[in-house]
Amino acid sequence: MTPSNVPPRDDQLWQQVHWLGVIASAGTLTAAAQRLGVSKAAVSQHLAALERRVGVPLVRRSTRALRLTEAGQRLVDDTTPSFAHIVQSVSSVHDLAAAPRGLVRVTAPVALGRQHVVPHLLDFLRRYPDIRVELELSDRFANLPQEGFDLAVRHVAAPPDSHVAWKLCGTRTLLVATNAYLRKRGTPQHPGELAMHDCLAYLRPGAAVWMFEHADGAGGEPQRVRVPVRGPLRANTSEVLREAVLSGLGIALVPDFSIATAAHRSRLHRLLPQWKPVGFFGESIYAIRPWSPNTPRAVQLLVDHLRVVMARSIGHGAQA
Repeated sequence: MTPSNVPPRDDQLWQQVHWLGVIASAGTLTAAAQRLGVSKAAVSQHLAALERRVGVPLVRRSTRALRLTEAGQRLVDDTTPSFAHIVQSVSSVHDLAAAPRGLVRVTAPVALGRQHVVPHLLDFLRRYPDIRVELELSDRFANLPQEGFDLAVRHVAAPPDSHVAWKLCGTRTLLVATNAYLRKRGTPQHPGELAMHDCLAYLRPGAAVWMFEHADGAGGEPQRVRVPVRGPLRANTSEVLREAVLSGLGIALVPDFSIATAAHRSRLHRLLPQWKPVGFFGESIYAIRPWSPNTPRAVQLLVDHLRVVMARSIGHGAQA
C-alpha cells in the first residue's frame, strides 16, 4: 500500500472533520486559520486530505468566499453536534475537578423572590464564593434564551416543554381574611357569598372573577362555582394583597408562600377550606432553564440548594 493510499489515523480524521466545521463557520480559509491558530496552508492541506478521504469535493472556492458542497454541508451538519457535545462533556468533567465557579443569571417573581429566593441566596453565595449570581426580580415572563438567563424560578401550573425544569416544591392558593374583618362582615360559608364581601383581587385584565372547585363525595364530576368579585383594591403582587388583608381591608386569594411565616399565619383565618381555588396561581414552584444537553455545575448547585430550602420554608403549603 502506497503512502498516498494509507487512510488517516482516527485522530487525524477527527481533526480534519472538525476543521471543516470551523471553515464552514468562518467562511474563508484565512479566517478559519486565524480561529484555529494555524497557518492557512495547514488548513488547506487538511481540507485536501479530507476530500481525498471521502472521494468528493467538500467546498467550492471562489476569489472572494468559500461555500460548502452538498456533501460538505451534510458532513458538517452530521458532526457538529457531536463536537459540541464533546466540548460540553469536557467542561462538565472539568467542573467536577475544580471548585464550582461562574456567573448564574436568574430571574424570579418579585414577591416569591423577595421572600424565598433572596434570603436563601445569601447562604448559597457564602458556601460557594467563586459563584456569582445576577438576580432580576420581575413578574413578567422573560424569554430566557434571548435575554441570556440561565435559570428562572416560576410559580406555574406546568413548565414549558421546551425547557429543562426541576420542581422545587408544591404550593397552594389560600382564601384568607382577618378575624377582625370576619367579625364585622361575617364569615362566608359558600363561594357565592363572596360577591357580597370586599374582595382584594390580583390585578389582571378584565373583571375580577374567582373560581372554586368542590370535590363530589360520590366520586362524580367536581362542582365548580364562578364568582365575580369586587373590592377597594386590586394589585399585581401578592405582598400588597397580603398586607391589605392583614390591615382588615377585605378577603384575598394569596399563594401560601406569601403567608409562610408564623406571624402572618397567626393573624389570618383560612376561609372555605373545602373549596379549592382553580385557574389562579400554579400548584408548584419550578426552577426552569433553556434546554441544553448538560447543566453547568454552578446552575445545578443553585437548583439543588433552592430545592432543599424552599421545600423546608414553603413545603406542601403553609396552613393559615
